[in-house]
Amino acid sequence: MQAGAERIRCSLPIVLTVQEVKRENDLMVTLLFPVPDPGEAGERGLDLAAFVPGQFFMVWLPRFDEKPYALSHLDAECLAITVQRRGPFSARLCELKAGAKVGLRGPFGRGFGDIERHGASRRVALIGGGCGTAVLAPLAERMSRATLVQGANSANFLIYLDRFPNQVVFTDDGSAGRKGYPTEWLKEQAAAGGLDMVYTCGPEVMAEAVVSICRQAGIGCQVAMERYMKCGIGVCGQCECDGRLVCKDGPCFSGEELAVMPSFGRVRRDKSGRRFEITIAVRCPSAPVPPDAKG
Repeated sequence: MQAGAERIRCSLPIVLTVQEVKRENDLMVTLLFPVPDPGEAGERGLDLAAFVPGQFFMVWLPRFDEKPYALSHLDAECLAITVQRRGPFSARLCELKAGAKVGLRGPFGRGFGDIERHGASRRVALIGGGCGTAVLAPLAERMSRATLVQGANSANFLIYLDRFPNQVVFTDDGSAGRKGYPTEWLKEQAAAGGLDMVYTCGPEVMAEAVVSICRQAGIGCQVAMERYMKCGIGVCGQCECDGRLVCKDGPCFSGEELAVMPSFGRVRRDKSGRRFEITIAVRCPSAPVPPDAKG
């Protein structure tokens, strides 16, 4: 009984105050918060010292709802989340001003692996699509010699251009960087034998292609997968994918694990738990999102 009570107590969110709101593009904003006292935060369920890039946190808007988000930045003084406007919850986050109150608890799930092993290597690529680049940003800060590759529909939807000035940029329409997709760059690097490891997050059509290219070339690969999550701790089963609970067994999976998960890139569940095929609208980072997939 005591153990159960302790788990409940430690899952309470700690309330943080928005310090700054930075508009990234037409759809996305970054909310910045001062890092709380680690002792107080840890007692309430926010263990920032345990954070591994790729893990997620539960973000709570008082009297409204709670949803999972990845940290897009963390240092000794500041933490941040980058939010893409998609549904009612994210719209409210995007409308917050400095001084607003937000609850945070976590981290949850499994983050990216082998970070220390590849941390100093130049033979590592971080491939982000749309808001998936935000998930990779803390990894890019730890792996300063890795190549960050960002893809977006157009220049209007790119993020972090000043933060990571050496990144490789692709846009579908050619309005910034190279016209095309990050997978084209990956194919070039794979053919040249220039990579040992790839980390990726973004639309599953892109992530699925990244995994395929890496497997064919014998390159290690890890993917941060997005699924509709409710509880965040593996109880509700909402995020189940081929017998795996993405919130608990992931959200980061290796290419080998994804090879035996046939739903990856093809099928997911809506907020009611019904399975549906991943359509172009869901796959595309900047396209309209079907109502059942919004958050």
